[in-house]
Amino acid sequence: MLYPEALILEVFKQGDSLKMGLFDQGQAAPTLRHYSLVDVSFSELINLSSELIGVLNRLAKDQSSKLGQLKSLQKIGQLLWDQLLSRSIKEKLKNSPPCVLTLSLDEELIYIPWELIFDGLDFFCLKFSLGRLVRSKGESTLLQYRDLAENLKMLILADPNADLKSAYAEGLSIKNQFSHKIKKVYVDFKSTNIDKTYVKKNICDYDIVHFAGHCEFDKKDVQRSGWVLNDGLFKVEDILKMGQSCSLPVLIFSNACHSAEANTGLIDTEYQKASYGMASAFLLAGVRHYIGTIRKIEDNPSLVFAREFYAQLVLGVSVGESLRLSKLKLIKEFGLASLHWVNYLLYGDPSFVFFRLHSRRERKHKPPVFYKKDMVKAGVVVFSLCASILLVFWLPRFNPGKIYLFLNSQAEYRKGNNQSAIVLGEKVISKDQNFLAVYPVIANAYQRLGNKDKALKYYFDYVLKSDKLNNKVHLIQAYIKLGWFYQLDGRYVKAQELYEKAINLSRQLKDKQNEAVALRKLAVWHIEKDNFEQALDLLTKSVAINLEHYRNFESARNLASDYFDIGLVFVNKNDYAAARDFYEKSRKIFERLKLKNELSDCYFNLGEVYFFEKEYQKALDYYFKGLEIDQEQNNKENLASGYNMIGELYMEIDDLVKAEQYFKDSAKLAEEINNRMDLADVNYNLGLLYKKRGRKNMAREYWRKAQETYRLVDPEQYQEIRTQLLDLDSL
Repeated sequence: MLYPEALILEVFKQGDSLKMGLFDQGQAAPTLRHYSLVDVSFSELINLSSELIGVLNRLAKDQSSKLGQLKSLQKIGQLLWDQLLSRSIKEKLKNSPPCVLTLSLDEELIYIPWELIFDGLDFFCLKFSLGRLVRSKGESTLLQYRDLAENLKMLILADPNADLKSAYAEGLSIKNQFSHKIKKVYVDFKSTNIDKTYVKKNICDYDIVHFAGHCEFDKKDVQRSGWVLNDGLFKVEDILKMGQSCSLPVLIFSNACHSAEANTGLIDTEYQKASYGMASAFLLAGVRHYIGTIRKIEDNPSLVFAREFYAQLVLGVSVGESLRLSKLKLIKEFGLASLHWVNYLLYGDPSFVFFRLHSRRERKHKPPVFYKKDMVKAGVVVFSLCASILLVFWLPRFNPGKIYLFLNSQAEYRKGNNQSAIVLGEKVISKDQNFLAVYPVIANAYQRLGNKDKALKYYFDYVLKSDKLNNKVHLIQAYIKLGWFYQLDGRYVKAQELYEKAINLSRQLKDKQNEAVALRKLAVWHIEKDNFEQALDLLTKSVAINLEHYRNFESARNLASDYFDIGLVFVNKNDYAAARDFYEKSRKIFERLKLKNELSDCYFNLGEVYFFEKEYQKALDYYFKGLEIDQEQNNKENLASGYNMIGELYMEIDDLVKAEQYFKDSAKLAEEINNRMDLADVNYNLGLLYKKRGRKNMAREYWRKAQETYRLVDPEQYQEIRTQLLDLDSL
């Protein structure tokens, strides 16, 4: 399938409907363009847009509040996705990879937050290089659009009133950023005592203007809005007048509060008298690209964004993609839930490139002439290539090497053939004990089969061999694997030590991907300790890392796992709606990546949410989906846990016969694989079941079995059972 490099989404207001079409920008304009009509409620769209602004204006004091704010933003964005776009357009946008997306809009539709439409996985402004082009209903005005010269001129206006140190620092930092690129752009820096006369006299001399300072937005009269200068406001009306007499810059970057805010009412056809924000004024005056902010911005994120934007722009990246990459930079630095990335939007063609990278002129070559010697050389190359292919694909079947065996071991593990994976993996080690990648495969297979002693041996060997060979990347992964083994076994202190070792070492190596995995595992550790704020903080950091490369397979898998664990946090906080949202996001990615083991966990946890919400049939449906995968992969560890969860559901609906059967199946497997935590859980549940049946002696027997484990790893649960035993004696 060929994907477009650039798309144009055209949206017109037509009565009570939206007329829209999605087209490939690279194709010649077709004779017929196909549009679809979508019936919408404009009052509801206005309400959703206002609600979104309310969410953005909410002050989030802690990480939990920030994640709640992000969730609200996603919900509103999802509603916009559902209501604004036709089914065919949604399908094409969802299946499209990241590319340029130009929004061609009627001016009545400016108030809709198109950038924050959420398709269930991505916000538009994070997936696409996005820019708005606005169709005005007013009379056409002859504007003097500026042509770019080979060497560009840039004006930085920073801290006009000498009362905003951060704005001065931002301007100075950008000036210094360009100091070694003097051949590409000449920069003038102006700070303090900047008045209206200076701006009016000089702004048309420059191709790019960056403003860092205050901006006043007057909701009652947008004409009175503008940049705050030393002697008053550089107003909207000033900008409109200037466009009639000179060529304004090609790009205005207004890094100031509310500089892109537009009136949420319908735009008057006499646009000169209508309520326009700074963005509209500059566009109507002849500026081709305008970047502004929609709300109050913080100092440090503002500087990070601006520096990244210009760094990308100078490298020859388009203005829209520079904007998108700068948003991703903010996510990496401050987290997705910080919402700093929401602040910026672009009016103009997102595919426009300011600094084109010129390659050297190609020399004219004569057509190549082949001589006999060349032909002989070519024949030798072809023969060598064929021989190499033969050796790689045919010879290993008769004399298998370690790489061939390893790949087959991995494949058998993925199919659920754990014993075959172990046999092939051990053959690799017999050939090369330093083949590090095979150790976790064998250990994982043994863990699935419930042979914890063998699993622990290979996890230990993985750590020791990686350390001995000074292979730090594998050592990080070995710490994480061994830590997770200990955590599942209830040895929390050892698990925490190993996770922290992995985090510290990954940071030393600047290995972001492994750092994200270790952060997530430590987050689950905190969840089990009921430290939910710490868990959310760690997961937010992991999400930020994985989002930066989420088109990469491993990062996508890790991102899905992040969402899964965030869902786990919300389950523990009894926010089932939020938990389901994050589990569903996780499920969609796991299904796309065809990761069966992770899908099983997802199905069971989704089932658990429905169980808590007392939708028992839905819960069972998801449980049995997960169970089918675990049986297919012969994952005894998961099966023991799954049987226990199904037993809990049947006990909840008083089907005690089925509950007892599933509990006993769980206990049998947990005992077989020596999983003491699952065995303790199911023994506790069997105690509850027999208490329900009035068989106190049986209840007492199973609770005491559970106590033996909880006494060592979960003192609170131990005390809970102790209390229940005392109550049982009093019955």
